[in-house]
Amino acid sequence: MTASRLLEVLWVALRLGLTSFGGPVAHIGYFRQEYVERRGWLSDERFAELVALCQFLPGPASSQLGIAIGTGRAGYLGGFLAWFGFTLPSAVALAAFAYGVHEFGGDGWLDGLKIAAVAVVAFALWGMGHTLTPDRPRITIAVVAAAALLLTGGVAAQVLVIAGGAALGLILLRPEEQGSTADTQQQAGVRLGALALVVFVAALLALPAVSRTVDSRPLDVADSFYRSGSLVFGGGHVVLPLLEAEVVPTEWVTEDEFLAGYGAAQAVPGPLFTFSAYLGTVMGFLDPWWLGGLLALAAIFLPSFLLVWGVLPFWERLRGYVSVRRALMGVNAAVVGILLAALYDPVWTSAVKAPEDFALGAAAFVLLAFWKTPPWLVVVLSAGAGAAIAAV
Repeated sequence: MTASRLLEVLWVALRLGLTSFGGPVAHIGYFRQEYVERRGWLSDERFAELVALCQFLPGPASSQLGIAIGTGRAGYLGGFLAWFGFTLPSAVALAAFAYGVHEFGGDGWLDGLKIAAVAVVAFALWGMGHTLTPDRPRITIAVVAAAALLLTGGVAAQVLVIAGGAALGLILLRPEEQGSTADTQQQAGVRLGALALVVFVAALLALPAVSRTVDSRPLDVADSFYRSGSLVFGGGHVVLPLLEAEVVPTEWVTEDEFLAGYGAAQAVPGPLFTFSAYLGTVMGFLDPWWLGGLLALAAIFLPSFLLVWGVLPFWERLRGYVSVRRALMGVNAAVVGILLAALYDPVWTSAVKAPEDFALGAAAFVLLAFWKTPPWLVVVLSAGAGAAIAAV
């Protein structure tokens, strides 16, 4: 593995970490634009498979998706660097905010960032739809999946929709020719994958037992945040109430401090799980101050590494079977449906509230789809336009 490839993984992830506003659903759009459209590191089919796999795993789906793509590109270190680059900007910003160095404010530019997310998700849906739902059966699966999610909602519904897409793929779809997987060759072996899963379960069981017997605030924090990262399905917004239950009743953090950090987390790009860096810092239980944030950040993301690296080697073997390929065709169509549902709620409903919002979103989409404008520039322009609209 060359150093240049590792540096490329880090640089691309860092740029995504600086510009990926809008939450986990929008992150999928940014990732697809960068990793599939621009760089061709993996195909739309493979990308959708990884999206579906990460939806099944507990933890931050977009961060796990980045770890999986980075691992496929440059091995274990590539997976770590993909996470590091994507996570670093928001983690540093939130830790600094907790220390009182940085403050966020102003609704106009935040509105512009939300509208940029609408364009990014719409563009991802448009591109993935062409590739993954090219016929009537798969279009039907996508629409049914979107309708099911919009009518029911919840994390469990997403898992059921993906499972339903797999079942319909087995029944309705003919197998495709086995494509090359050279762009996604995983360097983790099955034995190392099994070891990672064993470590994941062992830590989940051992940390609570040890923290009950040893009086140590760092150990208690590591236990709480590791458990939060291990048991939460649905991404950043879902983990917030669990973290509140861990840190507010114990008086590690006040309710006002928690809410202030939550507001700041909405204003920065990257994964919402970096809210842990804010909480660990504002607790002030280690000196220097940033060590607490680093401990909380590492504890909440460690399960993601263990799960992704543990599951991927087995997944690579299974996806070679014809029946699994048929199921994956249905899963990919269901992922398009999930993205379609998410485009409406929460992306559209939280961002487009007036005619000028729609106009700005349409302009951002045209820049992405037809003028091939880099996503980071679309984000900057949308934020500025949102601020200008709010000032009028």
